[in-house]
Amino acid sequence: MTDAPTAPRRTALDALHRALGATMTDFAGWDMPLRYGSERDEHNAVRTRAGLFDLSHMGEITLTGPQAGQALDHALVGHLSALAVGRARYTMICDAEGGILDDLIVYRLGDEEFMVVANASNAQVVLDALEQRAAGFDTAVRDDREAYALIAVQGPESPGILKSLTDADLDNLKYYAGLPGTVAGVPALIARTGYTGEDGFELFVAPGDAERLWQALTEAGAPVGLIPCGLSCRDTLRLEAGMPLYGHELTTSTTPFDAGLGRVVKFEKDGDFVGREPLRAAAARAESEPPRKLVGLIASGRRVPRAGYPVVGPDGAVIGEVTSGAPSPTLGKPIAIAYVDAEHAKPGTEGVTVDIRGTREPYEVVALPFYRRER
Repeated sequence: MTDAPTAPRRTALDALHRALGATMTDFAGWDMPLRYGSERDEHNAVRTRAGLFDLSHMGEITLTGPQAGQALDHALVGHLSALAVGRARYTMICDAEGGILDDLIVYRLGDEEFMVVANASNAQVVLDALEQRAAGFDTAVRDDREAYALIAVQGPESPGILKSLTDADLDNLKYYAGLPGTVAGVPALIARTGYTGEDGFELFVAPGDAERLWQALTEAGAPVGLIPCGLSCRDTLRLEAGMPLYGHELTTSTTPFDAGLGRVVKFEKDGDFVGREPLRAAAARAESEPPRKLVGLIASGRRVPRAGYPVVGPDGAVIGEVTSGAPSPTLGKPIAIAYVDAEHAKPGTEGVTVDIRGTREPYEVVALPFYRRER
């Protein structure tokens, strides 16, 4: 007798998504909107105006207590106890061998309070690891996944939209910072982070307030062209911005140094942390024998590369592998992120192709990101 499949979880905005005609998909155990209409229109709205996202599938974990910062220093690769109250940091949690378990954003909400935001697919793994690694520290680890809905508004019009609904000091809210405030009468943690390459905000609110906030943002944004956006355009937006996706660019078989993100590992912090010695060895390897590097690939033709497709060098030998690929609405061509051998990673390297179902399609090697917004 086999267990019946578990039904996907639904966010507090599920009924609203369905009323808007969203195409829903199972993503990391959640029923999430893939798109509401045209993926290209949603993508372009974020690049030129604004888009509204439901990100309530993300996993929030709170650490409180006098040693919450030290516990995170031990559990993660970053120096979180040095983070100022009100600021956020991109970091990673690695296994004992230095492999990446997940990439995270950590917010310091108070002297003795931190919120860790994990990817939906890894939230339970991260929670279990933090509970285990925090043992022995004067801190409490709390699963807050049911306590929050998460709504993001992204795009050049997002500051104006949000300003019309809050008296919080958005002008002085830096990138990778957060502050408590009220948006459309709803208490929220207002964070200036994002995964699109655009300016924008992520709003952590109680699930019961999510629909009210979504509707207020929709109404405030309508005059400047804000539209609801699904997971599909979020992926093409982050791909253009060269942002890694767990399970594609980041896995347990890659270290932060393999992914070109060794800067997040802080060896100088006090005390030991999980994976320190293997990561030190990975750092040394990256210096002496550069591993495969993450590069951008831009197609000459129209065929779209997908994750797992081989990247082939001028002599016909396989030199790497595509990790993510999609049509780029901004560039008007297919693009990909790939790990390739260091000697073929220089922008402009000639003769590089991607094997797409037996046909070698020419690609230009470029530095990431493909797209960078004007500041």
